[in-house]
Amino acid sequence: MTKETSFNPIPLRAQFPALQQKVNGRPAAFLDGPGGTQVPQRVINAMSGYLERGSSNLGGPFLTSRQTDEVILAARQAMVDFLNARRPEEIVFGQNMTSLTFAVSRAISRTWQAGDEIIVTRLDHDANISPWLMAAEDQGVTVRWLDFNTVDCTQKLDSLSELLNEKTRLVAVNYASNAVGSISDVKRVTQLAHGAGALVYVDSVHYAPHGVIDVQDLDCDFLVSSTYKYFGPHTGVLYGKYDLLDTMVAYKVRPAPGKPPEKWETGTQSFESVSGVTAAIEYLAEIGGPQKDRRSQIVGAMERIKRYEMSLSERFLHGAVNIPGLRVYGITDMENLEARTPTFAVSLSGYTPQEVATYLGEQGIFVWHGHYYAVAVMDGLGLLEQGGLVRIGFVHYNTVDEVDQVLGALSDLANQL
Repeated sequence: MTKETSFNPIPLRAQFPALQQKVNGRPAAFLDGPGGTQVPQRVINAMSGYLERGSSNLGGPFLTSRQTDEVILAARQAMVDFLNARRPEEIVFGQNMTSLTFAVSRAISRTWQAGDEIIVTRLDHDANISPWLMAAEDQGVTVRWLDFNTVDCTQKLDSLSELLNEKTRLVAVNYASNAVGSISDVKRVTQLAHGAGALVYVDSVHYAPHGVIDVQDLDCDFLVSSTYKYFGPHTGVLYGKYDLLDTMVAYKVRPAPGKPPEKWETGTQSFESVSGVTAAIEYLAEIGGPQKDRRSQIVGAMERIKRYEMSLSERFLHGAVNIPGLRVYGITDMENLEARTPTFAVSLSGYTPQEVATYLGEQGIFVWHGHYYAVAVMDGLGLLEQGGLVRIGFVHYNTVDEVDQVLGALSDLANQL
């Protein structure tokens, strides 16, 4: 994949009100995307517009209820196009990825028996670990761990076959690490897991803003994300193969609908947020330009975004090697940038992660520090008790100038010692 040279984020940035903020007279640099992206004006308009028109629950014989029905259907179809799902009934909305995963883990684990096994990975966000650990404990199921290489923070997929056996019931894996940016070969994981008769549950929260997702090609059984990580509101989205969603028992009040996807949506959804989901997908689709359909637009957009973000990654890595005491964790090989997102976990000698993040924040550069709920990652790197790392994350609305800005600030801080 060649790097995108024609991508211009400036016109897109104009659509994001939050990106116009200034700190001490200087434009703010939002490099906190892995914790949540900003939203374009159309998302704000969609959410406020729903409330202005009048909100109502689903299924009523009157105007505002019918409009809410249409909002939900439109959002399901938008996510079908974003994920290349087979049908809208495979799309479930919820509060967030974590809540959806706890609900699904409880339902799946009903079928487990003592002596069964599951596999989780040490490269995952804890939201794709703890729900499975708790479910396994409840059912007397053995948990096996897929480790990662501490040198480049990539999954040790060669050892997955050794962990899988006829007792394995599920493999939970991330599409990309929210801590260090490493992308997992989910398709290979799925092939190996299915070969052993296990289900595959994919956390795509961090990957979603950075690349094309095709659940049919991956053949995963479940894939979950939160749209506030890809320019939308705080809404969780679960994809599940229809037959699984249909046959599994959902924990839900009576007399709720018994068919998917409604059987998996507990309580009343945030319909204004669901309106924003459609707007976020439409924003991304437009980046792909004229195409035969929205799915093709989305694929084109995410391919362009991937190439552009690779150029940001390359610029950051080129500059990082010149900063004394700065260490970048994860993939740093310039020839392997396709295998990572533009998310960088770093440490700076002589400073704690909190001190670095605070200094950058004072310069109007927004980054995170700590473990970002990637507890197993930080523990595996031996950094959990030391305050974790500083996370610098770029998305497509970030600019080359912002890359240089954070590099300059890190250099200035390093040279103060």
